[in-house]
Amino acid sequence: MPKTINVVEVFSSIQGEGQCVGYRQVFLRLAGCNLECAFCDTPDSRKVLERGYIEMTAGKRDFQIIFNPISISILSEYVNSLLVLPHHSVSLTGGEPLCQAEAIAKLAPLINGRIYLETNGTLPSELSMVLPYIDIISMDIKLPSVTGQDMWQQHREFLRLANTRTVFVKVVVTNKTSTKEFQQAIDLIAAVNHDIPLIIQPVTPIHDCEGATPDMVLSWQEQALTLLSDVRVIPQTHKFIGQL
Repeated sequence: MPKTINVVEVFSSIQGEGQCVGYRQVFLRLAGCNLECAFCDTPDSRKVLERGYIEMTAGKRDFQIIFNPISISILSEYVNSLLVLPHHSVSLTGGEPLCQAEAIAKLAPLINGRIYLETNGTLPSELSMVLPYIDIISMDIKLPSVTGQDMWQQHREFLRLANTRTVFVKVVVTNKTSTKEFQQAIDLIAAVNHDIPLIIQPVTPIHDCEGATPDMVLSWQEQALTLLSDVRVIPQTHKFIGQL
């Protein structure tokens, strides 16, 4: 088991995406990612950085520089100090946090709060390493139009494992999202459990990604509701209110 972990930043803020939107969380952003999505808004998280930043007081933005890799036990103390203020959970995000699955398996039991995993849903073997320590899973399905890759088999295996925990699926849609690939996503979810909530997230325009039209979003929700029982449309709300 590793004794250290590579961190981008740790801070307290408001969850702006998915089923837990509006809840206060401690965000632990880990370095590394196995994908390169067209709409990525945290490109620095794809690589290991020499320095990371840790907030000392929840919500005060009084960041302290740390040097990577940091001791897992020391990191847990920093996270637990922020949890003195009540939080819904600790969000493990990235990048792709499961790129450091072994470190998470050692870190998670040291944290005094629920563990909320934000993941691209493509690393089922790594999920199996950490699953006993995870309370809630926010799983993306990455459509080929934004990754340039076919990840359907990985997503299928991942969701079957994730369905043993509290899980919801998020699909980011753009003006390039096709009806065919979106149908493949909802077919995949329904085959595992039609009661798994689906969050359709219209992309926040970035790089060359353009937003979906209102009519497109309504059409996708109608399409999903033919197979799934809980389908919501939620954009990135933290962008609206100026939160990290």
